[in-house]
Amino acid sequence: MMDSEVGGVETAKMEQGGAVNSKVQGNGSIRSKDMVFRADKIDLKSLDAQLEKHLSRVWSRNIEHDNKPKEVWEIDLSKLDIRYVIAHGAYGTVYRGTYDNQDVAVKVLDWGEDGIATTAETAALRASFRQEVAVWHKLDHPNVTKFVGASMGTSNLKVPSKNSSSDGHSFPSRACCVVVEYIPGGTLKQFLIRNRRKKISLKVVIQLALDLSRGLSYLHSKKIVHRDVKSENMLLDGHRNLKIADFGVARVEAQNPRDMTGETGTLGYMAPEVLDGKPYNRRCDVYSFGICLWEIYCCDMPYPDLSFADVSSAVVRQNLRPEIPRCCPSSLANIMRKCWDAKPDKRPEMNEVVKMLEAVDTSKGGGMVPEDQNPGCFCFTPARGP
Repeated sequence: MMDSEVGGVETAKMEQGGAVNSKVQGNGSIRSKDMVFRADKIDLKSLDAQLEKHLSRVWSRNIEHDNKPKEVWEIDLSKLDIRYVIAHGAYGTVYRGTYDNQDVAVKVLDWGEDGIATTAETAALRASFRQEVAVWHKLDHPNVTKFVGASMGTSNLKVPSKNSSSDGHSFPSRACCVVVEYIPGGTLKQFLIRNRRKKISLKVVIQLALDLSRGLSYLHSKKIVHRDVKSENMLLDGHRNLKIADFGVARVEAQNPRDMTGETGTLGYMAPEVLDGKPYNRRCDVYSFGICLWEIYCCDMPYPDLSFADVSSAVVRQNLRPEIPRCCPSSLANIMRKCWDAKPDKRPEMNEVVKMLEAVDTSKGGGMVPEDQNPGCFCFTPARGP
């Protein structure tokens, strides 16, 4: 090779190195096998800056992908602030918190966290849970607790730690959570316990019963069976308006392998066909409503002196029902009896119950007689309940 040719090649290499430098700075692209690099022609600081920008964009996209709701009902966990525990249950823990600056209650369902549930069982629970919440998020009724959203479980769910100080947190990796509006007035059961001795007026009885029946009628119109209708699952707001809580969750929770025992649920409210293991439909909610109606009127709890086993057997085989006080208006007593009929197909639909309650005349009173007003009344029985 001639000297001039060598010089030409070297010049070309230098020019190409310069081109590489300008291309790198300009975010261009040249195949590496076609280049000859000269270190003194490459701006390493510029490369570092561009690499940092590139990695930043990648991380941002990943974070957005992780936090972006995957379903219309799935919450953005970055907007959820779980504050403190307000209730414990067999299936999870309920917390007070905020979501996007809205007061909410957060129920954390710890499926699989105890290590007992198999992978297949946990997967089945999650699949059922996903189907349920797809319906919940569409519900909108003044007597149904407003569903805000849910999460299918992620390590980003931050909950107050049980084993540390008040500012400690833990990150359950497999938990699901349900977020609903926060209702400040407590449960219907708590309200009835507070009024156990002085009772409540018939007008208030009908108002509460109408709220509950209208909410259930709405759920049934949406093909949702509550399955766990009881005073503990009804909440009251600051104006004593009743809202149904935990709708639909009972069916998912009942599949939890840890809690498939004879004492799961509240047997005093369960319809005979449910207790007897027979197929059931929305009429099981009607039966439970009848028990709740008796409970609202009496401000008492059904079968306080019987064991779970005794209640189950007597309800199914002996047609056991709560004793209706003699001071109870016949119009209301008839609704109770129709709702808790032993044969499901003879029970009214909830929309029919609403009409019957609307027809009850409350102008002349007729509430349960308080024990300090007429101790000789046959409708009064000794104080019972918790």
